[in-house]
Amino acid sequence: MTRHARNSTAGTVYTYHERKKDTNASGYGSKEVRFGKDSVKEFDCCCLTLQPCKNPVVTPQGYLYDKEAILEYIIHKKREIARQMKAFEKQKEKAQKDDQSLIDAETAKNTQKFIDRETNPIVGVGNKSEESKPSTSSLCNMKNGKEKVLPSFWIPNLTPSAEPTKVKKPDEKVRCPMSEKPIKMKDLIPVKFTEIKDGDTKTALITKTARYVCAVTNDVLGNSVPCAVLRPSGCVVTVDCVEKLIRKDMLDPINGEKLQDKDIIYLQRGASGFSGSGVGLEAKLDGAAIQC
Repeated sequence: MTRHARNSTAGTVYTYHERKKDTNASGYGSKEVRFGKDSVKEFDCCCLTLQPCKNPVVTPQGYLYDKEAILEYIIHKKREIARQMKAFEKQKEKAQKDDQSLIDAETAKNTQKFIDRETNPIVGVGNKSEESKPSTSSLCNMKNGKEKVLPSFWIPNLTPSAEPTKVKKPDEKVRCPMSEKPIKMKDLIPVKFTEIKDGDTKTALITKTARYVCAVTNDVLGNSVPCAVLRPSGCVVTVDCVEKLIRKDMLDPINGEKLQDKDIIYLQRGASGFSGSGVGLEAKLDGAAIQC
């Protein structure tokens, strides 16, 4: 049996072109797509507003925010946590009152039983008490005395009431919307971008494709160029500059201050509300498999 050229019998009956066509039409199989430039946030844009930052600040994890946007977020979260905490405390106080009322009712019941037993000592001696008798309650309305009782629990006036939803104790810490790490206003580090000097004074900075350069080497910054922020000066430099120049002496080249490893904050590239991280530029959706 031949296996080459036009007489090849090794090919599948369901061709790749047919499989791909049916996948797009029916939704079967896995779909993969590569993010375009419009789907990835620029390195100098805020993670909340997705717009170029007017007053940029960075978290210790390397996520860039506009100062106004992140402060509004922190204030909003603090108010929401305070509201949830108030509701939780109110629910806790109500539960304590309910438990105390049950305890009081049980105590009153036991006291009344004791008084009845002391008043009528013959009752309950050698005979079964009324409480020990089997319950004759039934949902059936054919029993004696149940002729006019409706067991229809679906009728509005017989429908049991649902208990209110319990409020869980909220997390008292405000967390970063990107890294989920606790975030505080004092931890935000001001960032200084070095504007590009291309001699073009007519074009607005926000409309330029290349807007900023490295503060030391003058290399153009972008999503394809890993960047880092130096904590003492707040200037943005390339990772190449950090590895080849700055790490030799561990001095900030802008103001000459001594650096530590925690003072070099690597900016997180990409990531937006519509896509994943900028370093992972492919999206995959697993669908139902089709067999033939």
